[in-house]
Amino acid sequence: MRLRNKPWAKDKLAAYPQYVIANPEECKGKWHTIFNNQQPIYIEVGTGKGQFITGMAKAHPSINFIGIELQESVIVSALDLAIEADISNLKLMNVKAEGLLNFFEEGEVDRVYLNFSDPWPKKRHAKRRLTFRTFLEMYENILVDQGEIHFKTDNRGLFESSLMSFSDYGMLLTYVSLDLHKSDFKGNIMTEYEEKFSKLGHPIYRSESRFKTK
Repeated sequence: MRLRNKPWAKDKLAAYPQYVIANPEECKGKWHTIFNNQQPIYIEVGTGKGQFITGMAKAHPSINFIGIELQESVIVSALDLAIEADISNLKLMNVKAEGLLNFFEEGEVDRVYLNFSDPWPKKRHAKRRLTFRTFLEMYENILVDQGEIHFKTDNRGLFESSLMSFSDYGMLLTYVSLDLHKSDFKGNIMTEYEEKFSKLGHPIYRSESRFKTK
């Protein structure tokens, strides 16, 4: 689906520094100062329009959340939700996922969420998947000892390749569901894509994986 350009998005993002971090490189190692507390930090890589990250921030006020999204015309919708919710434990970053090591110090993040990431189905594009080994190396670096990745998708191929990637990396799979909405999992907060695909009858796949002790 073609992304609708919103030429005003850049200015709106700049107008709300309480939510949108303009220079995240300057925040590396200082995120607890940015949030003005010592709460755990959970990030979502590829936050889209923000329904999940905003919902999580509202449901868990004792945790700090950071949504990361490359597309200005998409993350501005997440900003709208943040403004409406009027929450202090949420920040947004309009940056590339490849730059995570520039934005977070080693062990500064407590959990990573990956929701409905681009599947990049062709084999030659495998390195672009957010569950590929090079991305796992970045997540492991910024996560606390035995940090976790929570992953959701409707794409069976991506799910299977991601489980293999987690396993090959030496991670421990602590939770796997092949049909999340028919499972006994509690507290699920849906993304926009999750709502769309589940209404179409698609099963939602979910996993939790933990890195080994550093």
